[in-house]
Formats: sequence, structure tokens, C-alpha cells
Amino acid sequence: MKQAIAALYALTFGMALGTPLLASDLSGEIKPVSLDSLSGDIFVLGEVHDNPTHHRNQARALRAIAPKAVVFEMLSPEQAARITPDLLQDPAALGRAVGWEEAGWPDIALYAPVFDAIGEARIFGATQPRAQVRAAMTTPLPDVFGPQAARYGLDRAYPDALQRQLEDQAQVDHCNALPPEMLPGMVAAQRFRDAAFARSVQQAYEETGGPVALIAGSGHARTDLGVPAILRQLDPTARIVALGQIERAAGASPSNPPPYDIWIVTPPTPRPDPCAAFK
Repeated sequence: MKQAIAALYALTFGMALGTPLLASDLSGEIKPVSLDSLSGDIFVLGEVHDNPTHHRNQARALRAIAPKAVVFEMLSPEQAARITPDLLQDPAALGRAVGWEEAGWPDIALYAPVFDAIGEARIFGATQPRAQVRAAMTTPLPDVFGPQAARYGLDRAYPDALQRQLEDQAQVDHCNALPPEMLPGMVAAQRFRDAAFARSVQQAYEETGGPVALIAGSGHARTDLGVPAILRQLDPTARIVALGQIERAAGASPSNPPPYDIWIVTPPTPRPDPCAAFK
């Protein structure tokens, strides 16, 4: 299914299916120690938000990259502007300053290793107002995104087959509990967020010269549909690395290669069954 999605996306948006320009010799599944050798221009560092191992791995990557800018999915530009070097050393105070808990993110203490590894990098926020994300579910994406929509591929509809596949995946991701009429909007909202994150990363790259790292959920790190795909279309010369972090039980491996340049497999973090309320 993932290969089919990539092929459909490439046919629609003119994206090459050959080997992308990578920043290092790393590819496929890696161990955390390999993060020490990362180099390049732009890095999309995926995570499962509540997995502490993923944040430790992101911190390790940041220390290797020494980025000039770090972009956060979890922060708006206004929130990012409130962060000072002192707040980076006090996650609890940082959380209060930006309204982290009110936004619904996991315990900010999980992100302490990431904040500690930022160094002197500038911090950018990528999240969009909830009203805009809601609008993206029902309004044509160019009207929501603005005049640069075509540059970010939002002026073209997905092929029907790809749209159906993504709607099916959205249903599975939401415990098969969504009304069918909501599914197109869920796909549109994800697409809107990916484009918005890519825009923020591109802004950070242009303002600082890179390297730039994006901290975001692994779904946004997909090389077939996510932020890296958009960035490679915007600047084919940029050396981009997309890291996905995947939870698997001991001894299990992905049945197909995941849609990332490199990926790390970790044990799942203990959590209640998110679908229990729907059973």
C-alpha cells in the first residue's frame, strides 16, 4: 500500500521515485548510535509523541547536527517567540510560558532531552491555529493556506485511489470510529499541516542557512507524502534526511520498508488502549 501511495503521489505531483539526495550514507533501519554521524541541511526527526526513547534519540541527533534552527510541530510562531535560553533549562516553566499542557501535548518533561540539546539554535513554531486546521477540513486548501498554495502542491487534488487509501488509513488511525463523511476532511487537515510545517522549515532554512531540524510526529516525516516530500519538491538541491521512529514489540519488524530515509524501531511505550473508549 505504501509503495502504491508513493507511486500515485509521484504521478500526480511530478516527484521522482529515484533515490533522493541524502546527506549521509545512512539508509534503512539504523541503531541510535548511527545518529552520531548525521550530516546535511534539513532533518525531519519523527517521533511518537509520548515515547521517551524517541525524544532521547532526537536529542542525540540534534547534538550531531548542531542545527542553526529547530522547528517544533508543538509550537506556534507566537509561542516559539516566548522561549528564552533560561526556559530551555526549565521545561516546567517553559510549558507554563507557552501553554503546553492546555494544548494537549504529552508531559513536557518528556521533551527535556530535546530542549537540552538545542544549544544556541533559533526556535521556530510550525503549528497552525486550530480554526485554520478546522477550516482545512471543509474549505478548499488554497483558500486556507494562502497565495503560496500552488508552490506547496495544495492546488491539486489527490488521485481518487490515493484519496481512498488515505481515508482508509485515517479511519484505522482513529479506531474505526469516525463517521465516513469526516474522512476527506481528516486527509485534508493532515495535508494542510504537512504543507504548513514545510513552509516553516523552509523559512527557518532561508533565515539561518541551516542546518535545520523539525521535531514532529513520524507521520509528518514520511518521504512519500509528508514534509520531506514537499521540501524536496521546493528545493531539490537541499540535502534532506527524514528519520522515522516506529514502535514494535520485541522481535517484530515492519512488514514493508517504512516511508522514511532512515528509521529506528523501539519498544512501545506503555499506554492505555486508545481505542478502549470505542469498544
